Amino acid sequence: MRPFEILLLAADLVAFVALLARRPAVVPAAPAAALAQLAVEGYRWQLVPAYGLAAALTVALAVELIAARTAAWAARRSRLPRRARAAGAALAALTLLAGAGLPIVLPVFRLPEPGGPYGIGTLVYHWTDDVRPEVFTAGRGDRREVMAQVWYPARPAPDAPRAPYLDEPESLTGGVSRVSGLPPFVFGHLRYVISHAVRGAPPLAGRYPVLVFLAGRMGVRQVNTFQVEELVSRGYVVAGIDQPYASAAVAFPDGRRALHDPRMDGRAFQDAHIPFLAGDVTLALDRLAAIDRADPRRLLTGHLDLARAGLFGHSLGAIVGARACLAEPRLRACLLEDAHVPPEVVRARPAVPTMWITRDAATMRLERARFGGWPEQAVLEHQATMRAAYAGLRAQGYFVEVPGMFHLDMTDGPLMSPLSGLIGLSGPIGVARAHEIVRAYSVAFFDRQLKGSAAPLPVFPEARVRSRDGRAG
Repeated sequence: MRPFEILLLAADLVAFVALLARRPAVVPAAPAAALAQLAVEGYRWQLVPAYGLAAALTVALAVELIAARTAAWAARRSRLPRRARAAGAALAALTLLAGAGLPIVLPVFRLPEPGGPYGIGTLVYHWTDDVRPEVFTAGRGDRREVMAQVWYPARPAPDAPRAPYLDEPESLTGGVSRVSGLPPFVFGHLRYVISHAVRGAPPLAGRYPVLVFLAGRMGVRQVNTFQVEELVSRGYVVAGIDQPYASAAVAFPDGRRALHDPRMDGRAFQDAHIPFLAGDVTLALDRLAAIDRADPRRLLTGHLDLARAGLFGHSLGAIVGARACLAEPRLRACLLEDAHVPPEVVRARPAVPTMWITRDAATMRLERARFGGWPEQAVLEHQATMRAAYAGLRAQGYFVEVPGMFHLDMTDGPLMSPLSGLIGLSGPIGVARAHEIVRAYSVAFFDRQLKGSAAPLPVFPEARVRSRDGRAG
């Protein structure tokens, strides 16, 4: 919990105990703490019981003061049944527990600390494709547009204000709401989550390899910030792409919003549009090259090394990414996380160094039992196509399998609640360990392929790792 949330709950507890002990002098601390929390950290519905208890304690204090000065009130109060007083105390105690429990269950979470030596800067861009018409809309003149967030190595600035995790909280809360079945307001507190990046920070001198990140269906560009920030802190520029109509929602600078297209939930429609979505990667690489020549923000010119470009994606982002890595010769390394591989990619036997990070079939079935999803046909396709693509790869390949890691453990999703494991969103190894493993293999893979590192891959007892040089078969 945040500092003023803790202060509010502590003040409620102290005031409650003081009132029971007939020591009302400290009761005003509760409403004062509530006002301070609202002013400094902002309202969140999870604290409504704590706000209500502070107000109720204030009313109780007023009654106590009146009773102390008025003989009739004092006499009446003394005749109150013990059961009534006990019931009031029990209700206040339950309210206090609710006030403490809800912010713990749905916290303003903290992202894991990046492990590299570099600070992190970030900028947001709006790109329009002059060539491709938008296929998801009926407007004759509509062109494909994407929103991109670029994270880059910056001078460390410990005291600089951090950028919010989400520029448009509704973009993620709508998607999370749809998956969970809970109303969007439940996740409104995500607007208070902050990242480790500084908006518009001065970039660190040098030229850095560039990575494109693609989120899964109904995701957003920030959904793998745990991984993005680690890579940037290790010396990479990462461009996260919001793909309209595949993402949860995309907010454009002029106020328009492109909501998730429910047709993307159908497999046939989705498969037919994978090549089009892969074209967003080409658009991103073109625009990033232009930024390196002359950044309209006057910050990143000369800092993007497009000769060392790679891609990573999760779920649908990995499916689209596999297709992009087949079609886009500028990509020199591809990291694909937990998704089946399109058949045309398997048949083509790509020559781009590729790493897969996934889990075994037994873990997928365990996830289905706890959370739903992953019908048996999908489990078999997932496992067979990844292994076939790995076996046919005509370049260096790595297959990292982590039993006990669930699908969302490869995203920020389980950070949203410590109960994620209990409700099936996080696997037996836990999100903290999953993030540690994913971050370590991501850095090691791109360091090998884009920086020429000869360091061995990390070793984790939970991970089964295979590698091949691509010359066999």
